[in-house]
Amino acid sequence: MIRATGVMSRWILGLMVSIGMASLAMTTVAEAYEAEQVTNGGGLQGTVTFKGTPPPAKVFELWRFSDKEFCGKVSDAQGHRLVREVMPDPDGGLKDVVVVVEGVSHGKPFAFESAKMEANYCEFLPFVSVVGDKRKITVENRDPVAHDLQGYAYDQYGVDIVLHRAALDKRGTTDVVNLNKGRKVFTMQCGRHPYMQSWGYAIETPYYAVTQLDGAFTIGDLPAGTYRVKAWHPILGSQEQQVTVTAQGMTPLAFSFEYH
Repeated sequence: MIRATGVMSRWILGLMVSIGMASLAMTTVAEAYEAEQVTNGGGLQGTVTFKGTPPPAKVFELWRFSDKEFCGKVSDAQGHRLVREVMPDPDGGLKDVVVVVEGVSHGKPFAFESAKMEANYCEFLPFVSVVGDKRKITVENRDPVAHDLQGYAYDQYGVDIVLHRAALDKRGTTDVVNLNKGRKVFTMQCGRHPYMQSWGYAIETPYYAVTQLDGAFTIGDLPAGTYRVKAWHPILGSQEQQVTVTAQGMTPLAFSFEYH
């Protein structure tokens, strides 16, 4: 087990966040995606797996932080809150991997609603979220205790900035985090309960999937062509493959991660 200090690991490089009306500065400008009817489209279907031994859980001592009685309802029964960031199933399937087809300039309509996250028993759920073209994520507090939001995002200069506030002060309170285009990876943490951690990946088109417990994914209605496909996990990093999608065909694709 990894003994946690209550501060997000310092390897998170470059930090800028926006909460409420503030927003992150743009670093790149993506080409506009054009929606159109897809005829004779193909798709991708596959599985993301994990090999080896997962990293040990991060261990947080509940007595060090606020609301230990309520938040301790989810614990190891020895006064610790455990955060497991890599969770393969018994067959090796890996959940919480975002699979994205990159470089798609046109395709099916991008009808993506604002992403939603909740604070529930002192845990941010889901652990991995996808933020669409509007770059918004709404966070709702379902707990009777207060949480505050700290947002982290990479920038190309390695600047480390934290903006936060006590935004979720009671059950039913919501707040909205806004990210400008040009930012891909972000993470959320509660300043009162640092074991509350979640991650997100920003997308530009509707051609993506997030793996569930068995690691499986399917991406359909993709115009025929050759593409780069990225598989991203917040702890294990990313991999890319080049694939060719044929009309009315389903191309098999597999990714495998290890922990080093």
